[in-house]
Amino acid sequence: AATAVAIIVGIVIGAGIFKTPSMVAGVSGDAGWMMLAWVAGAVISIAGALCYAELTSHYAHAGGDYHFLEVAYGKHLSFLYAWAKAMVINTGSIALLAFVFGDYMSQAIPLGVHSSAIWAVGIVIFLTAVNLIGIQTSGKLQSALTIVEVIGLLAVVIAGFSIQSPASETPTWFSGTPPIGLAGLALVFVLLTFGGWNESAFISAEVKGGPRSMVPVIMISLGLITLIYMLVNLALLNGLGLTGLAKSKAAAADVMGMAFGTIGQQALSLFVAIAALTSINATMIVGARSNFAMASSWRTLRPIASWNQQAGTPVAALLLQSLIALALV
Repeated sequence: AATAVAIIVGIVIGAGIFKTPSMVAGVSGDAGWMMLAWVAGAVISIAGALCYAELTSHYAHAGGDYHFLEVAYGKHLSFLYAWAKAMVINTGSIALLAFVFGDYMSQAIPLGVHSSAIWAVGIVIFLTAVNLIGIQTSGKLQSALTIVEVIGLLAVVIAGFSIQSPASETPTWFSGTPPIGLAGLALVFVLLTFGGWNESAFISAEVKGGPRSMVPVIMISLGLITLIYMLVNLALLNGLGLTGLAKSKAAAADVMGMAFGTIGQQALSLFVAIAALTSINATMIVGARSNFAMASSWRTLRPIASWNQQAGTPVAALLLQSLIALALV
């Protein structure tokens, strides 16, 4: 169950939380409405997660969303969804996050003209190898990475609350009302940052305690994510003020620099790189299971539906996913 929580938290908390608070602050134009957007995003995400908790309790399957769609609408429509995940959604996320990791690593250890791409290829190959060893190994790595990622965000929270923004920057809550369109746009950014909790469905058949245990796993995961997001936003608001937060291109780096100096900013780069790693590994775990489920339903794709019982890994599906991600890189 702890590994399942780490996978969900790792997928949801990515590099986005280091960027979106500034965007939400700029769009909402008010500290109160800004925080209300984050609360609304949390409530909507938790409502969706509760729906998934019920689905996974009744239809636990390694195929997750794919299996739900197959049961409801048949295998032809569900195939389109699984194909999109295999070719673009999961593999595109892996490739993009690998470049994020490569960008930050290139600042510390440059590897030439194509340094980011080289780092991206290397990390995809490395994490694929870890997942091929087995779910126990990849799960332990996921738990460790998630802990470091959360520690990084808590460091941002400590930094934000340890400094004081100028008096002129003290946020006034609900002093104005943003246009409905901008309020909606702020919510879009928030929901994107909360995105990924639905991937919990792909591990529902493998969680210890049976499918029913997915309810507390999902709720604990969303509860932790909501708490962390609210603390980060309040800390950034306290440290930079609403105007400073809205104008900042790297708010978390700014507060880390103000609180801890250059070392703090360098540490944040490491935390962002680890956040990317956490999301890549989690996406590999759940994405390969989607490919496995799709292949299991179609005779032509049956060779991809091989499962290593000892390792607890869909080997061919994982290799296919990684090859597509490498091609995108």
